[in-house]
Amino acid sequence: MDNFLPWLCLKHVPGIGNHLFKRLLEHFGSPQRVFQMTPQALLAVDGISNHLASAILNFKVPPWIRAELDHVYQKGYQLITLSDSSYPLLLKELPDPPPLLYVSGDLGVAQKNIAVVGSRNATAYGISATQKLCADLAAFDITIVSGMALGIDTAAHQGALAGKGNTVAVLGSGFHKIYPAENRPLFERITEAGAVISEFALDTEPEGHNFPIRNRIISGMSMGTIVVEASRKSGSLITARLAAEQNREVFAVPGSIHSFKSTGTHTLIKQGAKLVENAQDVLEELTVFMEHVTALVKPEDNDTNAAETKTLLAPEEMALYKTLSPYPEHIDTLVRKTNIEPGKLLSLLLQLELKGVAQQMPGKFFVIKEKS
Repeated sequence: MDNFLPWLCLKHVPGIGNHLFKRLLEHFGSPQRVFQMTPQALLAVDGISNHLASAILNFKVPPWIRAELDHVYQKGYQLITLSDSSYPLLLKELPDPPPLLYVSGDLGVAQKNIAVVGSRNATAYGISATQKLCADLAAFDITIVSGMALGIDTAAHQGALAGKGNTVAVLGSGFHKIYPAENRPLFERITEAGAVISEFALDTEPEGHNFPIRNRIISGMSMGTIVVEASRKSGSLITARLAAEQNREVFAVPGSIHSFKSTGTHTLIKQGAKLVENAQDVLEELTVFMEHVTALVKPEDNDTNAAETKTLLAPEEMALYKTLSPYPEHIDTLVRKTNIEPGKLLSLLLQLELKGVAQQMPGKFFVIKEKS
């Protein structure tokens, strides 16, 4: 755990925020090297003043930080840093990503994340719609990200779990201060089937100013944000705004025109958010973004698998196989990408299915079939 000590120390130097932390990391390579620099070297970094340089070089490790690391180890939590391969790739693209995240569970390498947020005082319709939508998205190997609040957030996590999929909860408090307290059992369930994460120290209280900070992680690690049941003054609209500022997709599930709890979502639709009735509405919008996420992932060395596949396929089949990806693509998208007539394309896809290298998902979506 000593490897994380410089990370926690630099994070808690007074005056060092996430922007400046990332700048120092890019300049020197690691927090440990930052503490080894001369004042002149630190002053060469934009934003570092004489006062901040002195604060860094004179920082003394407070006892609570060592105790924090001991608690992380004893509880079986993880810390992942900006330098770790398991750090969410899209979150890393933000100008102010959290330098490190506390993780309970297994964050894995899932990068196909969709945020789902909404009212804490949700209606039966909102809860039902959210659970169904998230269960369906989970069937497409989409990870549902939400904030573990009551109402829509809870329904989103429950839907993903019911769909046997992955879900990530992002807290606005530390792991020792689960909020709301009644969601402690949900915390445990998510930890078993996915991950709960926080950028806050273990004993951080769920104070109001933490939640907008938390919201930027929810939207920042996701390809898009779906809003369900939000009034005009809902905090969920903050997450939607952050998603738009982060160049992520914004979706909204319509509600009753007579319900004030849907006025915010209807406003988002009027402003250009994608209206969502089912999982396909979401997937159709994310094809380009999924390609971007795929490009961020370092390819595995799969020469052997490629050679095996090549011997199975005819030239036309091989060309089509190379067009597919692990992410679902609709038949219409494949027609545009390949310029193959729909009837022939379906025939070729069927051959790929029969040879065990492709799979059709519900709604005429197709993916590469991963080897078991």
